[in-house]
Amino acid sequence: MPLHERIRSDFEGRILGGDLAPGDRLPIEQELMLQYDCSRMTVNKALSTLAAAGLIDRRKRAGTFVARPKVHSMVLDVPDLAAQVRDRGQDYAYRALTQVLRPAGEDADEELLAGRGALMQVDGLHLADGAPLAIEFRLVSAAAVPEIVEADLGSVPPGTWLLQHVPWTEAETRISAVAALDDEARWLGVSAGAPCLCVERRTWRGSERITYVRQLFLADAYDMVARFGPGASGR
Repeated sequence: MPLHERIRSDFEGRILGGDLAPGDRLPIEQELMLQYDCSRMTVNKALSTLAAAGLIDRRKRAGTFVARPKVHSMVLDVPDLAAQVRDRGQDYAYRALTQVLRPAGEDADEELLAGRGALMQVDGLHLADGAPLAIEFRLVSAAAVPEIVEADLGSVPPGTWLLQHVPWTEAETRISAVAALDDEARWLGVSAGAPCLCVERRTWRGSERITYVRQLFLADAYDMVARFGPGASGR
């Protein structure tokens, strides 16, 4: 077995066997060169293979870490993030940050969402295996969903609660790449300016607006998948 394959095999076995957990840091290249008595090129080849297989993340100036499993979502669906994380075999937790009933601001979208009522603002942090996965900023129409005013959203994430209690008939999703702002980065445990996947979603029940949510995911922890047939563009 070539030496780079032996290095790859060693670390692949330790990762898949659970000796190295998601988020664990691998030795630096110089340490691996000494451990295996080889060149930097050999170490780099082994690490590149592990990275291509999705087992490690190589971060410039930060080091090499065991990759965290990604959570997958269908683009055209309204997902239950808690269920998705558990389906990946990870422990899910939700940390409530803000839950307040307030009037709509001057923003036109907020006024449309509130209608003749107020807005329930619910902000929180989603965690997978105890590590931050996404920070969420959500507004819910209290006129459309009056029950949410008394709902216990500290133990049940608002997205899960809404899917269980409020049927929706239409949804709009916007996906973008953004840099984390200072407060967002602090909650996510990354540096300001770190790349994130931003998912904004609006839902309706008939003509009635239900909720607007903005979620910022760590860029290496979440992806969205869409599959279309050859005739999709014609429709």
